[in-house]
This record gives sequence, structure tokens and C-alpha cells, in this order.
Amino acid sequence: MAGVIAPAPANPTLAERARRFLATQVAAQTLRWRLWAPVAFGGGCAVYFALKSEPPAWLLIAGAMLASGLWIGARRLALTRAWTLGLMLLACLAGGIAVAKLRTDAVAAPIAPAMAAPTVVEGWVIDVDSPGAAGPRVVIAPVRIRGLSPEATPVRLRATVRGAAPEPGQAVRLFAILNPPPAPASPGAYDFGRNAYFQGLGGVAFSLGETRPAYLPPPPWKVRAAMAVNGLRYDLAKRIVARQGERTGGVAAAMTTGHEAWLDPAQVDVMRDSGLAHILSISGLHMAVVGGFAFFLVRLLVAAWPWLALRVSGKKVAAVAGLLAVGTYLVVSGHPPPAERAAITASIAFIAILLDRQAISMHALAVAAFAVLMLQPEAIVTPGFQMSFAATAALVALAEAWPARPREISTPWPILIVQRAGAWVGIAVMASLVAGAATGPFAMQHFNRTAMYGLLANLATAPLSDFLIMPALALGALLEPLGLGAPFLWLAGQGIGMMLAIGAWTAGLPGAVKTVASAPGFVLPVAFLGVLFCCLWRGRLRWLGLPFAAAVMLCPRAPTPDLWIGDGGTNAAFVERGQAVVMRPGVRQFAIDVWSRRRGVAPVDRATEGWACARFSCAPVEPGAGPMAMWWGRRAPSPEQIDVLCRSAPMVSLRASIAVLPPSCEGRLVLDGTDHARGGAVELWRDGPASANRWRAVWAAEVRGDRPWSRLGDPEVSDTGG
Repeated sequence: MAGVIAPAPANPTLAERARRFLATQVAAQTLRWRLWAPVAFGGGCAVYFALKSEPPAWLLIAGAMLASGLWIGARRLALTRAWTLGLMLLACLAGGIAVAKLRTDAVAAPIAPAMAAPTVVEGWVIDVDSPGAAGPRVVIAPVRIRGLSPEATPVRLRATVRGAAPEPGQAVRLFAILNPPPAPASPGAYDFGRNAYFQGLGGVAFSLGETRPAYLPPPPWKVRAAMAVNGLRYDLAKRIVARQGERTGGVAAAMTTGHEAWLDPAQVDVMRDSGLAHILSISGLHMAVVGGFAFFLVRLLVAAWPWLALRVSGKKVAAVAGLLAVGTYLVVSGHPPPAERAAITASIAFIAILLDRQAISMHALAVAAFAVLMLQPEAIVTPGFQMSFAATAALVALAEAWPARPREISTPWPILIVQRAGAWVGIAVMASLVAGAATGPFAMQHFNRTAMYGLLANLATAPLSDFLIMPALALGALLEPLGLGAPFLWLAGQGIGMMLAIGAWTAGLPGAVKTVASAPGFVLPVAFLGVLFCCLWRGRLRWLGLPFAAAVMLCPRAPTPDLWIGDGGTNAAFVERGQAVVMRPGVRQFAIDVWSRRRGVAPVDRATEGWACARFSCAPVEPGAGPMAMWWGRRAPSPEQIDVLCRSAPMVSLRASIAVLPPSCEGRLVLDGTDHARGGAVELWRDGPASANRWRAVWAAEVRGDRPWSRLGDPEVSDTGG
């Protein structure tokens, strides 16, 4: 006898309604559980980079193989979804840790030591880098470095040079100061040394004289190929600047080739304050516009040729053209890591079209994230990856939730134009709002600034960049080697001029920029997961992720340090009445700016009154009138000089190492060169009343840990003894 299904109760209880709601929400995720696989894989990569010491590779590989085996076994045994899903996420997590370790070992290369005296560097100029505060910079493949053996010579160096930057392909000789890549400016700040490690940059050099030609043996074929490509890129950048002038040409060259040598620093500040700085760096927006422009142009041309349109799939031909455009743009831009990630994402979208799949979907984005993290697991800790994928996921989620517009039938064209324009404005506003909200936590945490009118500036410039500037630059760059790019480059220059005017107006509005102190380090992963939950979960429960996504804004900040001392003890600042008083104004200014923004305090120059400052030292005139005294000379101070410093302040920072301290330093906190060399930058908080003179210190090296990118190279004398 067939069973009888009992009817549902007429008035279900609250618990029953909640159970049904949850069951409906879970059932809606049937095809979306797999989207969490790249999230778990990225989480594994992040776990690896959060470790304080380097784990053995065999242990991580064994863990990944074990977790993968358990997942495969659960699937073969047809266990419930709860088991298979949990084991899949565990396998992805373990795989992310193992892949990150393998990538770290694969890119290992010598790191330059901090040499006590200037040395001679001879090598080939690979590329021209973005200029720094001290002048132009180039990337060099060193052939010989005096004082280092060939085995200890870094593969690449970034050198700051005097005068005009040498062009790619030149053999140069520098008399320079050589150091390892810089450590974080403050504990927990962005690690430039880690970024340099994965880019193959083993050191930084600062030239003390003019760049001279060198006579070197022919370089390997990979170096020759890189110099040839970068030489073409640099020549194209010079042509663009010559056509447009430095004001707009510098922006056009940066958007096309990645070369920022002609960018005006004041112009960059305006773009940053207006929220338009992302346009200057080649990333997802540029790849999408160039690839999309090539796709729609080729598809239009195929459709306009009936004979061809009847014989080939215009959509697939256009997808191939889009792939070629993305690949070409990647080469022309110099393939920086953000451009590589954007190219992978765009390429997967075009490949989906070739495979008759939906190009823009969460599943395509998940595949792109997996591909990027497999090739560049270090991307998970970079602001570019976090902001790019958060914004893209938010936009795809918006596209999924956006209601389908019914097609109009026999609508008069004036009404149709108004409707289409209104729909475009609505979509543009919502897209900017959603993308801005998704990237906001990362901008606050990493850059500590919020462009209050960024939405307005991006809405005003989006039509210019998407439909005028980038297509015109693409055509101009393609035709310029033939001498036919002038009209398109002129058109792009007009659009860039309008964009700069909009940026300047927006940046000049009252309260255009708000500085936000960084939240504790654990908050950003919480915000990232909150953003992803809002995007990946289908149903009303997605809004549970909203408070987690806003964690960076909601989490209380830690107390501001009383003192900060930069890497090597070369500069310092103390907090007084909510301001960071800088001991040596203008020295290591970038590090000061990074630390002060992270802590939400405004830097001000030290007052001259009440301080006794000489060439290598600075201390309060009256004992106890200031919290610290400082000696920044490379040579050790005399006992009398140390005595004066210790009598003037409760805390003394010495750049040089000191073996014996005078009796006046008893009860004082004295940090010397040994401490700075071991710990890097440091933040200090008073621990108890001022009379007790107890301090709590957090060193950058403690936060950074003992990792391959934090270890300094050991100087090895070459066989020639040069």
C-alpha cells in the first residue's frame, strides 16, 4: 500500500519556518559550493605567508596529498555532501599551502648584503622602472659586483641613477651603494622585500656618480630577448610622449606601456586624491577594455561581411582576436604581476566563449582565481589581487541579481534613447557603488586613505576611459610604429586632458581625502571573507556577510605608539598631541608617510626651539623635555656624546653599535645599531607611568618572521678580490 504524505501544518511554528528557510537557502547553493574551492586554496596561500618560520616542503606536500586522498576517497565511497565538501575545502587549503611553498623555493635567488662601503656594479639595463624620490630608476641584470662572488650576485637589481636613465639594452657601470630590498617601514606594513623576492629583484643600488658605459660579454639569450622587448616598449613610450607632450603623454605612456618615467608626482597625487589612481596602473580595467574593444570590433567586422559571417562563428573569431589583443597588451605593458593576473582572468573569459560557456560568471571567475593563485600564490597578500577579485566578484554578483530588462517592441526612438541612457546611468552608478564598497576595506587597510568623491570622479571619467581613451590608445600604439598613430594618439590626449581636469576638480573639493588608521592584521581576512560571502552565497542569507565585510571600518584601532624608529635607526618620530613629530624632516620621507598613515597621525617637522641638534644628533635641551634623543651617524659617538644624549631623554636611539655605555645611561632605554640591524623598524609604547621608564616594543622583524625574503645576503669575496 502506497504511503500517504502528511499535509504541512496550517500554522507552522517559528522553529519550523526557520528550518524551512534554512533548507531553502542551502538547497539554492547546490551548484555554488564549488565556488568556495579557490577561496580555500587562497586561504592556504595566506596561511603560508602568515607563518613566522619556514616549514619543510616535504611536510606540506605530504599534507596536501593526504587531504586530497581523503577527499577522493570520500567521493568514491559516496559519502554525504557535508563530508565531501568539507574534505574538498581541506584539500584546497592544504594544496594552497604546498603550492605557495613550492613557488617560494622555485624563485629563490641570491639577495644582496648591506655592504659597508660603495661598490662597483656592472650589468645590462633590462628595463626603465618608475622613478623614485631620489631620481630615475632602472632594472639591471648584474654581470659583476665588486666584493661579491658570482654565486652571491643577485639576478636583478633596481638602481637609482644620476641624470637621464639609460635605455634598455645598454651595458652600464655604476659606483653605488648596494643594499638588500627594503624591509617594512613599520611593523605590519607592506613588505616590499617580499614583493621584490618574487619578482627576482635581489637588491637595490643607489648610484653615487654618473652612469658610465661598460664592456661586457654578450648576455644570455633570455636577457637579450627581455632587453629587445623592453627597448621596443620604451621607444613606443617616447613616441607617445613626443606626440602628446609630457602632461598627457606621461599618462598615456603609463597606461599603454607601464612606463611611469614621465609622470608628474603632483599629477599622481591629484589622481590618487580623486580616486582615479587605478587608471594609471595596468590592471583589470585596461585588459577588459582592450580585450573587449578587440572582441566587439572584430565581431562587427565579421558581421559586416556576409560571406564570412555565413561560414564562421563571428563570436568565436572575435574571442580569438580578444585573446591576441590581451596577449599583445601584456607584452607591451611589460607584464607586471597585476597585468599578468588581469590577462589570465580576461583570457579565461574568452576561452569560455570558445567552449560555448558563459564568459562572465562566478564559475569563470573561480577558474581565473585558481589559475592566478596556482601561478602566483604570493598574489593573495598583495593589495592589487585582493581589490581586483573583490571588485570583480561584486560586479558579477550584481549582474546575477540585476533584473532582466524586457525587449521593447516598436518603441519610438526618442523614448528608446531616453530609456537606454537611463538604464546605462543606473548600471554605471550601481557598478561604481558596488565595486567601491567591495574594494573600500582593502584601500583603507593598505593605503589608509579614502577618496570621498571617488564615485563621482569615476562616474565622470568611465565613459572617457572606456570608450575614448583606451580604444584610441590601442589603435594609436598599434599604428604608431608605422607612423599612422598620430590621429588616435591626439584623440586619446584630448580624453586624458579632460580626465585630468575632472581629477583636479574632484581632488580640490573640501574634504576630498580622509585618512584612516589601519585595523589590526586579523581584521582584513575577516573583511575579505565577508565580501566573498556576500558575493558567492545565493539568497537572502548573503547579507549576513555584510557586518564582516565592514570589519575594517567597525573594528577599534589599537593605541597609537608613543615612538617610531625607522629601519636602521636613520629617522624617528614621537607622537605628541595627536601628531607625529619627525626628528629628521625629509629623511626617509616615504617610510614616515607610511607609518603615520597607518597610525592615523599627521606628520609635522620637529620644532627648532628646545632642541639641540648637530650634524649627527638631536636631543632636547632640557632633560626630560622630549621623549627621545637620537644619534644617526654611522660612526659611534664618543662616551661624552652618549652621556649628553642619555642625560637629555629617557629613550636614546643610536645608529652605531656601542659596546660600553656610560653610567648616565643607567635606567634609560638605549637601542643601538645591533638592535636596529636585528629588528628593523620598531614601535614603542610606554608601559606604565613615565617615571618608571618602562617600554613595550614591537619590531618589524618579529612581525615579519624568519622567511626567505627576510634573510639578508652574506657578503662573499670574489676570487679576483676586486
